[in-house]
Amino acid sequence: MRRRRAIVIVPIAVAGLVALACGAWSGGLRVNFTRSYPLGLWRIERLEREAAVGDLVFICPPDTAAFRMARERGYLGRGLCPRWSSPLIKTVVATEGQTIAIGAGVLIDGRPLPHSSVQPNDAAGRSLTHFAGGRIPAGFLFLHSDFAGSYDSRYFGPVPAGGLLGRARPLLTFEP
Repeated sequence: MRRRRAIVIVPIAVAGLVALACGAWSGGLRVNFTRSYPLGLWRIERLEREAAVGDLVFICPPDTAAFRMARERGYLGRGLCPRWSSPLIKTVVATEGQTIAIGAGVLIDGRPLPHSSVQPNDAAGRSLTHFAGGRIPAGFLFLHSDFAGSYDSRYFGPVPAGGLLGRARPLLTFEP
């Protein structure tokens, strides 16, 4: 009798969990496991305007050599962005027309960006290539995280704003 009950209850419970996960996903809920921003539950909220400096956003990475390398090295998780990549959570720090210079840190229009030191190697000791700098083209965003080990535009350069999913809003997060 118990076995029959388990045979009925387990599939119903699994179906319920799958339905709950699908509902959360379609409702814009995401779980962040990276150290670039606090761990936990986040929501993607519609951005009714173009992204601006200071916006914390979810964005799908483009298919570039820098992001293919990031996938190979394990910087990016699997997700539902193109090429099965997970979206990035980053802060927009520069938009079209602004000038980026990179040395020991990032300069935006000649002003230093706090917490932007450029690392020569990743945590595993592998060499990192940084963005050469220049003017941000129309339709592109320069992204940053204060976390020193973040893989952001210091290394991959500006990204197309077309990959923007929306504003990132923390719901239930914690800093380890």
